[in-house]
Formats: sequence, C-alpha cells, structure tokens
Amino acid sequence: MWREILLKQMTIVALAAASLAAACAKKEAPPPAPPKVSVAPVIQRDVPVFVEAIGQTRGSTEIEVRARVEGYLESVDFKEGSYVKKGQLLYTIDPRPLQASVAQAKGVQAQAEAQLARAKQDVMRYEPLVAKNAISRQEYETAVQVQRAAEASVEAARAGTQHADIDLSYTRVTAPAAGVVGRTEVYPGTLVGRGQSTLLTHISQVDTIHVRVSVPERDFIELNRRGEERRRAGIAAPPGRFELVLSDGSTHPEKGDLVFVDRAVDAQTGTMLVEVAFPNPGGVVRPGQYARVRVAIDEKKGALLVPQRAVSELQGIYNVAVVKPDDTVDLRMVKPAERIGNLWVIDQGLQAGDRIVVEGVQKVRAGLKVTPVAAAASEAVPAPSAAPASPAAGEKK
Repeated sequence: MWREILLKQMTIVALAAASLAAACAKKEAPPPAPPKVSVAPVIQRDVPVFVEAIGQTRGSTEIEVRARVEGYLESVDFKEGSYVKKGQLLYTIDPRPLQASVAQAKGVQAQAEAQLARAKQDVMRYEPLVAKNAISRQEYETAVQVQRAAEASVEAARAGTQHADIDLSYTRVTAPAAGVVGRTEVYPGTLVGRGQSTLLTHISQVDTIHVRVSVPERDFIELNRRGEERRRAGIAAPPGRFELVLSDGSTHPEKGDLVFVDRAVDAQTGTMLVEVAFPNPGGVVRPGQYARVRVAIDEKKGALLVPQRAVSELQGIYNVAVVKPDDTVDLRMVKPAERIGNLWVIDQGLQAGDRIVVEGVQKVRAGLKVTPVAAAASEAVPAPSAAPASPAAGEKK
C-alpha cells in the first residue's frame, strides 16, 4: 500500500515538472501597445485683448405708466408684451365721477361769469353818474372793486373747469411713447389712484438697447493707462466700439457706443458704472437680460494658443501634456493668461509647434510612451474669433 501511494506522488511530481518545463518553453507575452492620444500643434497668432464685464440690459427709455386719477378700472385695451404706438389707448378708467366734476366746474364758471356781467353793468351805469355827482365816488369805486373780484372769480372758475377736463382726460390712459409694453399690473374692477398713483404697466423702448455694467476699478485704470501709453507713443487706438455677448454665447451683430461713465467709483464694490448703447433692429434683445460687454484694449502679438481642455489645473498649478519627438509625454507647467473663446493664451511653458495632447489627457503621465494621432478638425486649435479675453484665475491682465 505504501508503495502505491509513493508511486502516485512520484507521478504527480513528474506531471508538474513537465507542465513547468512546457510553460518555460513558451515565449513571454508582448508588452501592451502605447495608448493612442489626439495631439495638435500649439498655434501662434496675434490676438486682441479685451476688458469685459457682466451687466443687465435695459431699454433706451424705461417708462412707468401710472394712474393719475382715482377710479375703477373699466378695461385693459392692449395685448401684453406687444409693441404699442405713442398715444395708443392702454387703459380706461370709469369716467362718470369725473364727468360730473366737469359739469359742476362748468356750472361754477357760468355762475362766476354771470356775476361778472352784473358787476360790469353796475360800473357802466355808475360811471356817468359819478361824473355828475349823482352818486358818491365811494359807491362807484366799490362797484369797480366788485367787478375786479368777479373777474378773478371767473378766472378761478375757468381754471377749475380746465383742471376737471384734464382729470377726465386721464381716464383714458394712453402710451406716452412707442415701445414694447409689459404685463399689466391691474385688471378691470380694480380701484386705482387712491392715495397714490397706481403702477399700471411698463413701456420699454428697445430700438436701442442699453447695458449697464460695473467695471472693476483695476480694469478701468488699466484701460486709461494703456490709452495714455498709446497716445504718448503715437500709436492709433484700437476701435473703441463695444461688443455684446448674450447668455447663450452668441455675439450681438451690432457694435455699441459708450453712453456715459459715472462720476465716481462705488466705494462699497470698487467698481465704476458704465452704460453702453447697442442698436437693436427687430427688438431681439429685451430688457432684463444678463449679458457680457467687452471692448478691445490692446493686441497681443505672437500669442500661443491651446484648447482650454488641454490644460489641467490642480491647486492653482496649470499643466499641459506635451508629446516629445520620441513620442514620450512631458508634463509642462504653464502660465495661462487670457481666454479667447474656447482657447487659452499661454504666456510661459510652451513654444510654437509643440505637440500637445488635446484628447486623452487623463490617460497619460510623465515619461509614458504614446501613439500620437492628429486631432480631428473639431478638436484642433481653431482660428480665434473676436472673443473675450479675460484673465485666468489668479492672473493679472
């Protein structure tokens, strides 16, 4: 029995040795292929440098339409959000109480005119009599003063009638100017104008749209400083027209002009209030929209541009993966500056023509050998458009 057990163990050992020898005879598995990454060359171009700020749009004229007389609202005579012409009827207030006031004022005026006519007759009758000493001069002078008082009463009565007519006209609330009318704040049956002029609606003139922005004091100083440097050097200033970038990233087709700069810097926010006007054909831009206003203050010559997604950031340190001629990866520390659309201007760390990883950055590390693949046209560095140039985090323009 012991002989059988020993024989089985020797057989197992022999089989294991044979398997080990066969495994050693096989060739070692080849290493994995280098990962593929999309690369694009760093592009060098002249790019504009912009100052930009976020603001809110408003009409060139913002009008509050209010009730100027007290009464119950009878009708709303416009479509909310529509374009209205100057003088167009917007609201009708119950006119009957004011019609009664007009009738009463006319009655008072008629009474005052009758008293004036009687006073004039007395003066005309007394005048020849006082010349003949038929009546006393005191009696004549009293009649003259009564006539003057009656004339004053007529003037007051006429003013009262005119005032009542004006109040009656206010029962038809019309548009003081052409523009886009907002939603109504009141509805038929509402008592308006009691104790105060009730707000009815708003009208905005949007043929020209205005944007008010608060420009940081630093940017305002920088803008003035660069302008002064250009003047001293005799360099023509770049076009000082403003651009409006809407919330969806599109740029308003019309250029804007400066309307005013406030007289002082806001001590609480450290900003300067600036208002810019843009032509707005078709009324596409409406009041209340948030938008960015930008203006070119300089041009950076020979700027190096890379896609923003090619730049990785960790704790304020920016890196770009560069593929060297031997197809190994070198992680370069870079200093980004302005953003130009979806591109980033790099001030330090790169050279024109360097191949950078634009897709697959998360798969690479320093020293790793990769298989570079030319980036598709949509992934490569596109031609920069007139896009905003804002400083990177922690960087100064």
